Amino acid sequence: MTKKALKTKKIGVLLGGDSSERAVSLKSGMAVYNALKAKKYNVAAIDTAKDLCRLLKKEGIDIAFIALHGGHGENGAVQGLLEVMNIPYTGSGVLASALAMDKEASKKIFLYHGIPVPAFGIVRSEMAKTTHARINFPFPWVVKPASEGSSVGVEIVKNKSGFSEALEKALSYGDRVIVEQYIKGREVQIGILNDKVLGGVEVRPSLEFYNYEAKYTAGLTEYILPPRISRRAYEKAKEAAFVAHKALGCSGATRVDLIIDDKDMPFVLEVNTIPGMTETSLLPKIAKKAGYDFTALLEEILGGVVAD
Repeated sequence: MTKKALKTKKIGVLLGGDSSERAVSLKSGMAVYNALKAKKYNVAAIDTAKDLCRLLKKEGIDIAFIALHGGHGENGAVQGLLEVMNIPYTGSGVLASALAMDKEASKKIFLYHGIPVPAFGIVRSEMAKTTHARINFPFPWVVKPASEGSSVGVEIVKNKSGFSEALEKALSYGDRVIVEQYIKGREVQIGILNDKVLGGVEVRPSLEFYNYEAKYTAGLTEYILPPRISRRAYEKAKEAAFVAHKALGCSGATRVDLIIDDKDMPFVLEVNTIPGMTETSLLPKIAKKAGYDFTALLEEILGGVVAD
């Protein structure tokens, strides 16, 4: 959709919601809202925590810009509602959103397509007490909820004594947990926009890993653009990210998280179908390096929406 056509539409920025990532979504959504408002778009900020259907009708929304993180906003539920209401929206569709949010499902799809992922096991709540004996790779382990984002509930476990506590914490977010083999390497994120690889950023957190605090607290992470890795490793990372994006059926803007080991092998961790848009978020940094300021990035995302 062209900028001229977008100016004739009422754009609803969907933000907030009721997931564990509500606070981040509010920041992302207001950044999007303020940028579009400054460019004279007809835009409304809509908190999706309750009565979303009524609010969309009340505001007369023609296009939804989804700035939700986690929960129903990112797992395909809100996307399904918008489709039923015949409201075009930014980002990936129902199935791709659901697959990307479910780390167990996405990892199995990555394996089917030959995309390298860390060794992993699935822990369900009913088998939690005996599960450590079923993980057949050495410590350290990365323990994470199967359906959360922003590194919510993620812990690195160095031995069995710390596993039970980490598992209990992760299970508080759902009945399935991913246990991954920890891979020491460089943390690289690749940005994709409308099926085009924009580039990447290397993140170097001052904390143990790029966790929730490191992601959303200014000054705790060093961002290196482009990543300080070999050209060969960078190209392999971009290729793996794009294949992962396509394997899940994603569209619009995504950010693919990878670890690059000391042999330049990229391991895909996950695909984020609704990347953050806060002042510390990675996709805007990647896009700026590729020549898109924040507003231009938003316009490209909106431009990829198919609408009447």
